[in-house]
Amino acid sequence: MPFARSHLVEDLRRLGLNPGELVMVHASVRAVGSVHGGPDEIHRAVEDAVAPGGTVMMFVGCQDGFDDVGRGVYSPEQEAAILAHQPPFDPHSARAQRDFGALAEFFRSSPRTVCSEAVCGRVAARGAKAAWLVADAPWNYGFGPGSPLAKFVETRGRVLLLGSSHDEVTVLHYAEHIADFADKRVVRYRVPWLQDRKRLWRDVEEFNTGGDGVHAHWPHHFFARIVDDFIRASGPPQGQVGNAESFLLDGAALVNHAVPLMQRQAAQKEAVL
Repeated sequence: MPFARSHLVEDLRRLGLNPGELVMVHASVRAVGSVHGGPDEIHRAVEDAVAPGGTVMMFVGCQDGFDDVGRGVYSPEQEAAILAHQPPFDPHSARAQRDFGALAEFFRSSPRTVCSEAVCGRVAARGAKAAWLVADAPWNYGFGPGSPLAKFVETRGRVLLLGSSHDEVTVLHYAEHIADFADKRVVRYRVPWLQDRKRLWRDVEEFNTGGDGVHAHWPHHFFARIVDDFIRASGPPQGQVGNAESFLLDGAALVNHAVPLMQRQAAQKEAVL
């Protein structure tokens, strides 16, 4: 039988999610299971659980082509086609990156959801702190200081994992930015942007958040190893939401746990975890 939205709210409250909280969601729709009304009821249930006064956010990124020219992921011919034909990036209507799961786009496109305007580190948010979270997001190094992720950590937001991969916890990119270690990989790319009714190409740079990681010593599934180590060490709230094994993690505590591990890992080739 499908779950009702009210059942998911009960599960979330039992997990420890409270009214007034700021929560960043990573979710697998398949893991949660069938829900009356469809997958949109999942993010609405999270919003219900933090009401009144709460805020829900998700990392949404952007579709292919908007932040790829210059990264070396496409052939020269493919990049030429993007440069010739890619429309300007519109932060308010650009769809979420498909790799982040269906719920990211359902959430982004729902009424009252707002998005940060920069391509780098683009998040969507809804609720009391949403406008503040997405305001003035930096175009360069958009996962670091001044970013929505930095604001999330500063206000003691919590990370909600609803059956999702532990390797995709976005706030750990903020840890990579503030951790003190040498030889961080930097990527530079171009973004199509509309200015004075003309499409221009804007140069952007950030620390590498791609699959090969910000440092040459990052082991396979490094983020998942960090998250799992944090769970073992801190014993955060965990339980079932729908059918999904779920965890509720203190974002600032997770970052503080990750930074020294990242600094140790950057200093040696063998995995520290």
